[in-house]
Parts: sequence; structure tokens; C-alpha cells
Amino acid sequence: MKWEVVSKQKQKDLIKNLLINRGIESNREIDEFLHPELAKVTAKNVEINIAGLKKAVTRINQAIKGKQKIIIYGDYDVDGVCASAILWEILNDLGAQVLPFIPSRFEQGYGLSKEGIETLISENRVDLIITVDNGIVANNAVEFANSKGIDVIITDHHTPSKTLPNACSIVHTTKLCGAGVAYLLAQEFKVEQSEHLELVALATVADLVPLTNANRTLLYFGLQSLRKTKRPGLLALFQSAGISAKDIGVYEIGHIIAPRLNAMGRMENATDSLRLICTTNKNRATDLARTLSNTNFQRQQATIESLSLAREKVNKKNLKKLIFVEDEKFQQGIVGLVAGRLVEEYYLPSIVISRGSRYSKASARSVKGFNITEFLRGAKDLLVDVGGHPMAAGFTVETEKLEALEEKLLIEIEKKLNVKDLEKSLRIDMQLFEDLITLKTYHDLQQLAPFGMGNPEPTFLTKNLIVENIRIIGNDGKHLKLQFKTQNSNLKIDGIYFKGAEKVKLNVGERVDIVYTLDKNVWNGNTNLQLKIKDVKDAN
Repeated sequence: MKWEVVSKQKQKDLIKNLLINRGIESNREIDEFLHPELAKVTAKNVEINIAGLKKAVTRINQAIKGKQKIIIYGDYDVDGVCASAILWEILNDLGAQVLPFIPSRFEQGYGLSKEGIETLISENRVDLIITVDNGIVANNAVEFANSKGIDVIITDHHTPSKTLPNACSIVHTTKLCGAGVAYLLAQEFKVEQSEHLELVALATVADLVPLTNANRTLLYFGLQSLRKTKRPGLLALFQSAGISAKDIGVYEIGHIIAPRLNAMGRMENATDSLRLICTTNKNRATDLARTLSNTNFQRQQATIESLSLAREKVNKKNLKKLIFVEDEKFQQGIVGLVAGRLVEEYYLPSIVISRGSRYSKASARSVKGFNITEFLRGAKDLLVDVGGHPMAAGFTVETEKLEALEEKLLIEIEKKLNVKDLEKSLRIDMQLFEDLITLKTYHDLQQLAPFGMGNPEPTFLTKNLIVENIRIIGNDGKHLKLQFKTQNSNLKIDGIYFKGAEKVKLNVGERVDIVYTLDKNVWNGNTNLQLKIKDVKDAN
């Protein structure tokens, strides 16, 4: 793995140097980053078209006044469920005749669709559909709705195609997640700024949007709201997952809470996740939290089995620049997870397809710098539909065209992707000298939090440390507990290297260079500094 040190500057002002590494250089930008203000998160500042926003508000008010039937048309992931909850709760409080609708991944598929609209018409009178976290490429579905006398307001954050849908109004930006867009639409109805921020926080982390500018501000304040939430469903989910509300951060959302909320949409129907978020009944909340946790366990088992099968297929094909695997055993709800794991293991753009009798559903994940959605749109003549982000996409294809699709994509990837783009690199903020490897530095760095996509946890390089102690830990014996000392001061430094036993062979007394983030270890009431090691090499 190649090490890339971003900053060569002296460490007189560590925080300023780290902000410069993140493209934040002027005094105004630094002040806004370190002291975020919720009031500055406005529709205008995130490039939402104000005329479209006002038109949406006017149409919604007409529907409320005329007691028309409004459907909030969501999506089955955390972002779509949270966005649905925000608008449903707001409009319901305003007296609207409103119902949420989360399509089934297996019956209606992703986003606003003719099938979904037909389902709604068969069950209810529908006058107005408001999409959340979808709809920006649903041109045909919007035309179908229009033909049935149904107005459509689109709120979305995905990448639009060249021709926008013929909707009543479009509230769109790529600067936020879908719940962030829904939150700003809700603000037009004079809602308290703090209301629903806990849901925006969940969606912002779960949807992997960059934690910069407005997203960082929403998450900064959203985490505060989440830690104090009174929602029975979320509290029950935290309890079921064995975590405390006051300790929730980006890690807990991304690795513990979001997978449980996502599991329903992956395996069954995400409506139960929406019910959990919105319920005011504690007993109901407990039952739903148990259902989500059990379903998540099933999802984990299915992912393990599918990943094993996918590895077998990859190794047989010996693919060089693109992973393309398909099987009827791959469940639609987990192909994205499998694709993500394949990228981690092989560092190649990965497409995993759940093969169906007539149609097959696929998810794709990419490597840094390669726009997978744009790449797939180059084969749109073979696809039923395609959409997504630069790093993640989904599509539907007629099963009989799978072979032709694979052949075309393998040819095109040779033209579009250079071998140098497939060299894995480790981004390092700067070299850190021993006098700054302290708990004080760790606490100073917390003013840059929350960390995540677009605002990575500061990563440092320290050279020429001596390995003082090595201990293998963990039930599977894959992790290393290490202690280092410095050459000059004999300072003892503790570190933990997850899966390190599989990656390196170290000996006591060996001199090494290490890349790490700073962490704290709390044990028996004592707090000590601990390095979370990312890579180790022999000292030059």
C-alpha cells in the first residue's frame, strides 16, 4: 500500500494544518468549520432552486386546505425512511390528509415507479405524491402519475439525468442527503430548527454524504439531538443494540443503528423501520426494535453466505479491472453490501447481480476516483434503468442481456480505468513527532469532529519507533496489542492494530514506521492514550 503524506508543513498550528488538508484555508472558512451555525443551513446555501421550493410549499398548502390525499413516497434505506418520517410528521401535524408509502424492494423496486403508483391508486385516492430521497430520474413514472391526474413534487439528492421529470415542482440538491432536503422543505412550514435533526443525523451518516459544509453542521447539531432523543422507537433500538444514547457518534450510527434500520428494507419491508421511528407507544417500540434486530441478524448471515459465493466466482474469473458476478442465490437486498465488501477485499469496481427469471437487479460499488454511475450509463441501451452516485449505483437489466452487458462493460472498463487508479493508497495528514503524541492532542482534535466521509479522522505518521511488546488478542487471534517506545525519550506508547496479525510479522526490538489515528482507552476508570494503527512498515 502506498503512503501519501498530505502536509509537509511544520506543526506549529496542528489544527490549522489539518483544516488546510481538508481545503479549509481562509479565516472565515476555519471559523465556520470550528463554530458551525444551524441558521446558515438554508435552501439557498445548498443550491436548492428557491422558485421550485416555493411552488412546492404552495401546492402542499393547497392540498392541506382542500383536504386532498397526500402520499409521501419514500425509499427503503435509512435516508428514505428518515426523510419519510420528517415530512409525514410535519404534514400530519398541520392537519394534512397524508400517508407515508415505502415501496417494496421486491415488488415495486427502487424509487417512484408505475407499479408503485398503481399500488397506491388501488388502495387510496391520491391527489398529490411527494417523493423523498428519489424521483429525480423518474421521468416515466411522473408522466404516468400526470396521466392519472396526480401531481408530483420531487424532493431528492441523487444525480439528475439530462432531462428532468415533468413534475409539479422539484426540490433538489446534491449537497445534502434526502432527509436533509426533506428537513429544509419542512422548515418552510415554520418548524423549529431543532426538530427532526436526530433523523437528519442518522441519514447523513448512513447515506455516506461528505461531512463538510451544511452536512457537517446538520450532523454536528443532529448528534446533540440524537443523544437527547425522546423517541421511544430509537431508545428501544439503542437498548436492543446494547448502546447508550449519550455515547452515540458516527461509528454507532454507521455500524450499529443504520444496519438495523436498513435490514427491514433489505430482507422484508422497510415500513416497520418507519413505524419504529414514528411510534409513540413504548411497548410497540420494544416489539419493533426486537424485529429489526432479529432481521438484521438474518441479513448478516445471508451476507456471509453470499460473500463466500461471490469470492468463488471472482477467483474463477480472475478479473483484472472490474468484478462482475451474478447468481440467483444473491438476494436483492444484500447485493450492495456484497459489492462493497468485494471492493474492500479486491479494490476493484464491483457489480453484484441478483439474477431473476426475467429481470435481474444489481448493485455496484466503486473505487476512489472512478464514477461508477456515469460508467454504467454508458451501457444504458442494455439496461432497464440505472441511477446512483459516483461511488455507488443500482440498475435493473433483462436477464437475457446479462452476457451482453458483461461483455460490453469489460471492454469499456479497459478504456476508462487506468491500472494506477487501482493502487490502494493510505492518506496521511502529516508526520507527528513524539512530543505531540498525547491525550491533550487527542482532545484538541475533537474540535474537528464529527469525522466521516469527506472529513476523515486525522491520520498521522511517526517514524523509527521501537517495538517494545507484542500481544495477540481477540477470540479469533487476528488483532495485535502493541507497545512502542521512542528512540530518544523512551516514551512508551500503546497501540492496537485490528486484523494486524494477518497483515504483518513483527518482532520485539524491531524499528518501524507506523500510520495511525489517536484514540483514548478507558478501563477501570483510567483514561489512556491509544493509537489505532492503520499500517506498519520497517523503518528505513
